[in-house]
Amino acid sequence: MAKSDEPTPQEWREILANFRYPDHVNEVPRSKRGGAKRAHRDAVRRNTTEWVREQRRREPLRPAGAAIILALILALGAGARWVWPGLLGDEAATQVTTTAAPSPQGPDDKPSAPAPPASSPSPSTSPTPSINLNDPERVAEEALRLYLARNPPIDKSHRAAVLRAAPYMSASLVENLTASSDPAWDRLVSRGGVSTVRTVKVEPAGADLPRDTPLRVWRKTTATVDIEGYTTYTETTTLQVELMLTDTDEWRITRILGL
Repeated sequence: MAKSDEPTPQEWREILANFRYPDHVNEVPRSKRGGAKRAHRDAVRRNTTEWVREQRRREPLRPAGAAIILALILALGAGARWVWPGLLGDEAATQVTTTAAPSPQGPDDKPSAPAPPASSPSPSTSPTPSINLNDPERVAEEALRLYLARNPPIDKSHRAAVLRAAPYMSASLVENLTASSDPAWDRLVSRGGVSTVRTVKVEPAGADLPRDTPLRVWRKTTATVDIEGYTTYTETTTLQVELMLTDTDEWRITRILGL
């Protein structure tokens, strides 16, 4: 009589004595764990039987050999969800398999076009499009409004305020301001404050400054700034600014007095 392909009872006793369930079976909810264990044992039995059948075609399999093979199969238990996607019988295994396998495409199917990238927000240092750089008063107003509006927790340093106003300043002034400390910024930080500019008034400078020329003008700027921090108060900041006309007929601030 031909020898059965199934392991002998003695072989199965040794196999079950060393049987360990993989972690993903033990993580199944208790109500489903019994079914998951049975499914895992059935899968192991099928694979072991196939291996026994193949080996017995060559030479008899001893119980110790079967136990070694079973231990090898269990060591690969972490990959069972890929080999047997329905092993756990829950939605998690199905979801992993569905995600991992790409959907087939027919010969007439065309891949969908990738979605266009989202437009990047304009940087905070970009000039406001409505500002006319040919008007020195408007340039002085907008530059001081941006420079004096500060939020230390977000800005981290006064350099952020300089860069916001940089489009309205000369390169040398931007470099000078970023390389120097700012007492107003330090005072704002020490008071835990955030400043908001309420108004900026621009008017001709006093007689103690040079007169206007076609290429250079001086303007007096008076800003009303609200401070909210450990205490809430309002302060008035008065600065004298020099503006020069560039080769492109646009005004830029080149000096600020009173900082």
